[in-house]
This record gives sequence, C-alpha cells and structure tokens, in this order.
Amino acid sequence: MNITAQDVKRLREQTGVGMMDCKKALQEADGDFDTAIELLRTKGQKVAAKRADRDASEGVVAVATTDDRKTGVIVEVNSETDFVARNDDFVSFADRMAALALEKMPSDRAAFLALDFEGGRTVEQALTDMTGKIGEKIDVRRVAVVQTTNGGEVIGYVHPGSKLGVLVEMVGDGDLLATGRDVAMQAAAMNPLAATRDEVPAEVQEKEFEIGREAARNEGKPEQILDKIATGKLERYFKDNVLVEQPFVKDSSMSVKQMLEGANAELKRFVRFALGD
Repeated sequence: MNITAQDVKRLREQTGVGMMDCKKALQEADGDFDTAIELLRTKGQKVAAKRADRDASEGVVAVATTDDRKTGVIVEVNSETDFVARNDDFVSFADRMAALALEKMPSDRAAFLALDFEGGRTVEQALTDMTGKIGEKIDVRRVAVVQTTNGGEVIGYVHPGSKLGVLVEMVGDGDLLATGRDVAMQAAAMNPLAATRDEVPAEVQEKEFEIGREAARNEGKPEQILDKIATGKLERYFKDNVLVEQPFVKDSSMSVKQMLEGANAELKRFVRFALGD
C-alpha cells in the first residue's frame, strides 16, 4: 500500500512520534491508522521496559491553581536528560499532568498514576507512551494537592528554569496573592524545613539542643551555662530553618513573620518541590 506524506503527517500529529517511525508503523499496518497507533504504543512499551532501571533525575516542576486560588497542585515530572526537559513537547506534557492533578486532586502518586489521562489511557500508560515517543525514561516522581478554606488562598510559584516550585497557603485580610508570592519565593530561595517552629519535630529540637550543649562543653564552657548556650544555638537553628523566622530576603532588617504581620497575612503551610530532592 502506498503511504503518502499526508498520511505520515496525520499520524505524527496524532501521536507526536517521529516521521520515520510513523511511516514504518503505517507500512507495517498496511495504512490502518488504529493499528499503526497500537504498534507505536507497543514500541513505547518496549522502550519503557528497556529503560525502566534508568535514572530519571532531570525534568521539570509544574504548578497549577484554580482561578479562585482555593486549590493548588504541584507535580514533579522527570526525564533522563536536561535536553529533553527543555523540549516543548515535554514541558507541555508536564503542564497537562498538572492540569489533570488540579482537576482530579489525587491523594498520592499511586492514585495519580491510575487516573484517566488522554485518549482513554491512564497516566501510567501515558508515561509509557511518552517514553516510547521521546526515547528516554519519563516518570512522575511526586504530586501534592493543597486546598484552603475560610477565605484563604493558595499561591503557586515556579522558579525560572522550572527545576523548583512552591505552593503556599495564606490567610488574612491583606493582599494574599502578592504576599503569598513573596513567601513562596522565600521558600524557594532559603529552603526552610518547616513553616513554624511548632512543625519542627520534638526529636529534632532535642537533637539540636544536645548538639549545641556538647559543642559548648567541648569549647570549655562552664557546666552551669551549657543549657543557656544550647538554647541560644537552638534559637539560631529556628532562625535558619523555620520559614517565618528567617530574615526576609527582600528586606533582611525584618523577619518573614514581621513582614506577614505588616501585610495582614498569615502563612498556614507550604510545599516545596526541588528537582531530585
């Protein structure tokens, strides 16, 4: 059967696979488009199986929020190389993944992989198709959903390069969008471990206290002041690692907490995805 350039172009538009692979699939399928699509999908499964043990440590972080900013999602979509991560098809694929997560709000990665994606395929199957199309392992490493109530807003931020993204949940009477963006950028830049010191596990606080106490003892400090020194070191730990206690990156003369108070806003929580963390 004669396979025309128009036939190949049509199959490429439907599948996104390279022209030569589309032509070969059409020839093998005797020009039947549905059979050709299945052949290409089978090829994708074979490629995925061969690359299953490869390390997909590159990729992008995609963020999406509803128009009313009551819900936000963040997704890490991975590839093997940065070259693929910068490909327009891959970036579009990641954005569609985020849009699906926003629509369905999966509870975890397993639930997300089981969702219907496009063309009657699950997300997991779509990842296999994408692996076959691109020739690299494509994966979704993690997904998170943040919802707010009582007048709050969820604000998303993706750092240039799309290797890092943040969602923050804000409440208050101020400009939550602008303030939330500042907080999200702070979280992106400073990589805090917790939003407030109450979120730092007790065992971590105890460990840091003991580290400070032992360091002071090794420096020859008197036994009666070791607890005081250790308490001061723990306070420094909070200042370095708790988001609201960090110096505000836009004005280090104040803490993030002081900035929030001035903006009539409060941070409830944040989610930060850095590629490969």
